Amino acid sequence: MNAFVDVSFFPREAKPLTSYRKFWAARFGTAPFLPMSRSEMTQLGWDSCDIILVTGDAYVDHPSFGMAVIGRMLEAQGFRVGIIAQPDWQSAEPFKALGKPNLFWGVTAGNMDSMINRYTADRKIRSDDAYTPGDIGGKRPDRAAIVYSQRCREAFPDVPIVLGGIEGSLRRIAHYDYWSDKVRRSIVVDSKCDLLLYGNAERAVVEIAHRLAAKVPVQEITDVRGTAFVRRQTPEGWFEIDSTTVDTPGHVEAHINPYLMISEQAKSNGASCAREDEAQAVANQENAKASLSNLKTEQTLQFVSNPNMPALKGKGLHKVPPRDRSVIRLPSYEQVKSDPVLYAHANRVLHLETNPGNARCLVQAHGEDHTARDVWMTPPPIPLTTAEMDAVFDLPYARSPHPSYADENGSHDGATKIPAWEMIRFSVNIMRGCFGGCTFCSITEHEGRIIQSRSEASVLREIEDIRDKVKGFTGVISDLGGPTANMYRLGCKSPEIEAACRKPSCVFPGICSNLTTDHGPLVQMYRKARSIKGIKKILIGSGLRYDLAVQSPEYVKELVTHHVGGYLKIAPEHTEKGPLSKMMKPGIGTYDRFKSMFDKFSAEAGKKQFLVPYFIAAHPGTSDEDMMNLAIWLKKNGFRADQVQTFYPSPMASATAMYHTTRNPLRKVTRDSEKVDVVKGEKRRRLHKAFLRYHDANHWPLLRDALKAMGRADLIGNGKHHLIPTWQPLSDEYQSARRKNSTPTGSPRKGQVLTQHTGLPPRKKR
Repeated sequence: MNAFVDVSFFPREAKPLTSYRKFWAARFGTAPFLPMSRSEMTQLGWDSCDIILVTGDAYVDHPSFGMAVIGRMLEAQGFRVGIIAQPDWQSAEPFKALGKPNLFWGVTAGNMDSMINRYTADRKIRSDDAYTPGDIGGKRPDRAAIVYSQRCREAFPDVPIVLGGIEGSLRRIAHYDYWSDKVRRSIVVDSKCDLLLYGNAERAVVEIAHRLAAKVPVQEITDVRGTAFVRRQTPEGWFEIDSTTVDTPGHVEAHINPYLMISEQAKSNGASCAREDEAQAVANQENAKASLSNLKTEQTLQFVSNPNMPALKGKGLHKVPPRDRSVIRLPSYEQVKSDPVLYAHANRVLHLETNPGNARCLVQAHGEDHTARDVWMTPPPIPLTTAEMDAVFDLPYARSPHPSYADENGSHDGATKIPAWEMIRFSVNIMRGCFGGCTFCSITEHEGRIIQSRSEASVLREIEDIRDKVKGFTGVISDLGGPTANMYRLGCKSPEIEAACRKPSCVFPGICSNLTTDHGPLVQMYRKARSIKGIKKILIGSGLRYDLAVQSPEYVKELVTHHVGGYLKIAPEHTEKGPLSKMMKPGIGTYDRFKSMFDKFSAEAGKKQFLVPYFIAAHPGTSDEDMMNLAIWLKKNGFRADQVQTFYPSPMASATAMYHTTRNPLRKVTRDSEKVDVVKGEKRRRLHKAFLRYHDANHWPLLRDALKAMGRADLIGNGKHHLIPTWQPLSDEYQSARRKNSTPTGSPRKGQVLTQHTGLPPRKKR
């Protein structure tokens, strides 16, 4: 492939999205908005929908909203697609609003996990929902993907259900559920969906739609990458690799002989295996007979191939099955539910099988005896090429919420405003994926490590579309970014290494020597974007990966000089080595290097600008002393964080496995492997949060007690070098800077700009 067209040389043996023959309904043309009612269907000349998408978000026809992307992509394939957004889930009737779908239901909880959307890290109910008109909470059920799937089945029992979105993606195997504090089954089992699509699903959903349109039964669609489904048994011709135990010595991939597995399992438990002993005795007898026979006559050995079993590959003693016909059996749901060590082991195996170039199928048993069934997961989807990314983002989005959400003035800026849309209204997504591998984050598990970048021309076209078509545009693009601001066109230098690599991160513990860090294409795009007529300013709102940025001083200078609006957010997350190693984040020294460059280039540009660092409290691997040292660093550097992020255990994340099991899945998991200090319990979580907000008088009594217990009473005093004072105000007169920068009505005055961070000087009016 041409490196300029595609950053990654990753082999993409997949049918291009634009190569399918369109479905016959393409004759109806493109809808201004995908219909949400029968009357809209009638206006389009439809008598039915081929596919109906059910989502927990309000329908915003914008490429940052998953259902809009999937809907427009299916429409481009010629299918008639309707949307049921935020339906009343108390009965199946609202799910019949558009009639019976001809092909399948597409179900998602929305852009966010419904539980994270509804509950805080302290399991308190939120009163708001940024994906709902008017920012009103409670418009979707808990575990929305399961509830919606059940209602779809009730509405039309014979219509296949295809589940997708991040909620399903992160629950594809048995997973720890923070809200119920227990391990739950795969969502494939609980939702009773026919297929689960995990990760970015354009490639899979297009293939499945065309197969269902060709009358292929959904039960026979078992070879599409990025899917999960239920099977009763492993089909013929597959090698099953048993990974249901830990502490198994030897070469894992060589475990083909089942007796070998049994004997090793027995030996690991300190016992002998009767079957192994019996087999050895029989083998000895046969060998003795063969020796006597060989003395009498020579015999020619004949090898007969098994047509149902592919040949083993490899050299020497270790013969391994081909990856495309291998499936790894994870510990069962019942095992991981009762054994935290096996849970950590399963999590590690899952994360080792995430590279589309070498990942194998996974299978996990649920149930026993007559209820037993396997959840089968195919390898991750093949990343989109640059041409395919352009095709996705060039679809005819209206770039606006559906007209049904407009207020009495026909506007979406009043009482019915959707905050999530407002945030991305004037932003442009330039890439997907993240190779950072932060253990607390779900981006890598969902979008993958391989960066999928749009072409420069496609990005510039979207900027022009915003300028010409989006109501209220003032000339300021709020963001050119994605999961990270500066991974655009970064990738592995070697296609062979990239396809074979199993590392969870390309930048931890240091930047891989095979990773390109050239920010030149991004700098060039910034410059061209700024030169577009009618564009006054382009800001960078996505989080910056500063350990990559310091590799390119030219990029930092370009960013600081032209694309920072006074504040730039970055996420060092912590200052101490212990928690940083469990997060897979760089040391604070890298932050210091970036800050020096930031300050230098800001001064050269004649601007007074500030970094906004974000930190996490109570992350696994964080001791009380670590949080104390972080608080000391914050005070020394003059930071007063108002918005404090407490670790939130999201399903399937490696840090969540640490939280649940106290084991570290970043290394080989054994019965005696490293234990992780896990911050559980309300009191200790409050303490870690209090250290981040050391300046808040409400937390001083708690911090005084903790510092005395830790033997650090020397940090209590009224001097500048002390962390907290000895005195306590009679009443809490503390007012956060965020509140100072906000208005009582919740909406800014004309010309006022609000900041989401505190402890830094407010923006000066220009």
